Parts: sequence; C-alpha cells; structure tokens
Amino acid sequence: MKIKVLVLALVAGMAANAHADDSNWVVKVGVHNVAPKSDNGRLAGGTLKAEVGDDARPTVTLEYMATPNWGVEVLAALPFEHEVKLNGARAADVKELPPTVSVQYHFMPGQQFSPFVGVGLNYTRFFSIHETGPLAGTRLDLEDSWGPALHAGVDINFAPNWLFTVDARWVSIETDAKVNGAKVGKVKIDPLVYGVAVGYRF
Repeated sequence: MKIKVLVLALVAGMAANAHADDSNWVVKVGVHNVAPKSDNGRLAGGTLKAEVGDDARPTVTLEYMATPNWGVEVLAALPFEHEVKLNGARAADVKELPPTVSVQYHFMPGQQFSPFVGVGLNYTRFFSIHETGPLAGTRLDLEDSWGPALHAGVDINFAPNWLFTVDARWVSIETDAKVNGAKVGKVKIDPLVYGVAVGYRF
C-alpha cells in the first residue's frame, strides 16, 4: 500500500511539473549532415568494399518537456540521399528516412546555455534506389534498419521563447544488402549526424 502511494505521489509530482509552465513544447527547424563512418563493410564474400557518402538536409524536431529537465523528442527530416560506391566506383544512389525518438535530459533548463544528452531508438527506411556502374541492370534492395541512437548538444536561449541549438547524434544503422534477391552482405552506416537549428517554445 505504501509503495502504491509513493508511486502515485511521484506521478502526481511529474504531472504538476509538466503543467507548471505553459511552454511544454519545443519545435526546432534546422539543417543536419549525415556522415557515415569510413568503413561501411565488404560485400560479396569480401571482394567489394562499400562506401556510403555524406548528405545534408533540412530537419525538424518536436520535443515535449514532461518536466523542466526531462523531455521526449521526435526527429524528422527530408529524405537524405547517399551515393554508394563499390571498390571506388559509383554503384547506386539511395534515399533514406531516419526518424528517431529520444528521451533527453536538460542540465540547466531556463539558463542561457543549457546542455543536454539523450538516448533513443532510430528507424531507417531505404527507398528510391537507382543502380548504376557495376550494379547497372540489377536490382539492389536494402533492408530497413532499427538501432539505438545517442544525442548531445546545447540550447542557447537568445530571446523569450527562442533558442539556437548545436547538436550531434550517433546512430546505429545497419542494413542487409541484396542484389537480384540474393543477400550479398551487410552495409554498416553508423553515421554521425550533426547540425544546427532554431527553436521556439510554446
């Protein structure tokens, strides 16, 4: 009985904090670059070295502040497009969408500089694959990916309700590659996603 009362008290306390400030939502619009790691794996029994190129696109995030320190954020973006090379030769252009949900902790909410960290889950979908060069005339398929994501950055509050953010994420993205239906290996992208954004609290 005491445990139930304690749990109810904690929940009530979080609810009170969540509604103590009308500005519980933060929306940010920015630009981020997806930079895959340098070694993206080898395909076809190790004979083909895969390389995935960088790309930058507009992004938008929406965060709900459950308490002054804790928030839940959703990241969305326009489709990123990557050039894929095999043994240095351009082999495909691939689009991907990497929506990510994170739980975040803000160290100094309300201060001019407020660093934060977060951990979350990423889902990446690959589509609009255009084969060329050594893959011309074949069908390349890349399986969807699920993986953890880490996030860190700093919010700079420069006006009432307005902020500027510099941040970076590490995202675990791995996909099984198939050519004409036959699995040829795994592509490990595991990018660093970094950029800037302008946000508004409401």
